Amino acid sequence: MATAGARKLATTAAYAGSIGAAGLTGVGLGAYGLLRIEAAVARRVVGQPFEGAPEDSGTYGHGPGPTVELLVIGDSTAKGMGADRPTQTVGAIVATAVAAIAGRPVHLTNVAAVGAISTDLGDQVTRALELVDHPQVALIMIGANDVTRSVQRATSTRHLAAAVAALRAVGCEVVVGTCPDLGVIEPVPQPLRFLTRKWSRDLAAAQTVAVIEHGGRTVSLGDLLGHEFEKTPAVMFSKDRFHPSAAGYARAASALIPSVLDALGRTSTDTGRAPDRRRGESIGPVSVAAMRAVRDPGTEVTPTAVGGQDSGHRGRWAMLLRRHREPLPTQVEPPAPDGIAAASGSGQSNRDGEVTEP
Repeated sequence: MATAGARKLATTAAYAGSIGAAGLTGVGLGAYGLLRIEAAVARRVVGQPFEGAPEDSGTYGHGPGPTVELLVIGDSTAKGMGADRPTQTVGAIVATAVAAIAGRPVHLTNVAAVGAISTDLGDQVTRALELVDHPQVALIMIGANDVTRSVQRATSTRHLAAAVAALRAVGCEVVVGTCPDLGVIEPVPQPLRFLTRKWSRDLAAAQTVAVIEHGGRTVSLGDLLGHEFEKTPAVMFSKDRFHPSAAGYARAASALIPSVLDALGRTSTDTGRAPDRRRGESIGPVSVAAMRAVRDPGTEVTPTAVGGQDSGHRGRWAMLLRRHREPLPTQVEPPAPDGIAAASGSGQSNRDGEVTEP
């Protein structure tokens, strides 16, 4: 997301299109004027934009065997704006981790662009496939600029779905870091911060459904950095107070690495395990999993099958895993709400944690 995005929040609030129309309906001229004033305040306090982002494309690590081809696609967070050195970007951190665990070199090709929105993904995928014949995995980070520029949610998800489908068609695994929660941006006051949080989460949920339907997997970034940003904004934010710092990118990368490893068939902490309902994990309709993932940053959603079927009467089956590590509760939680079937919970389950549709 570009720094200019924070400066466009006034326009976004006034002309939010389908993403924010429901939230703005009936707020009245007084509330509209308040949003414009708040956005003007945000423009004054957000720092100056960077001239560019570090160039992190290259080969990371050493070892025998063929090189792993990793693509990075998306906006300025995928590009690494706010990082001081190429090794501090999300792509570079993920590539370094994969190289260390796989014992093979990883060649990173980053075609992300500062200011990109979902409609730019098609061109980025075309360019990436021109540069790399047989990519094994692609990491996509997109969505923040779609919110700040009032791109219709249906348009955003359609272009993201097309990008995932194009990559899957050439045998490339896809991991998507969904739209971050713009409500954590410190200079944005309330209630504008509340509205941007709602728009961000709505888009993230829609992205998850679109990605799963086309064979990719998602990791909810949401407000993954929210608590750290609130406690130590000078550490987690870069100097523009809008993009993550090197520490912020490292935190985001830590949530993405297990999913990238699993996509490559490499062993991680969660490889091969069934969902654990004590952690709120489950198998159920993707629409329900998407909403739960939005509320729980660091959560991975992947397509799965139940009883040999990819879909049930409520749509595509998906598995929700909480990749981030937190202490388990002392008591087992009740069956998961919202109609999602928890492994070992409601519905019939097999030994792999899959549940059959009621």
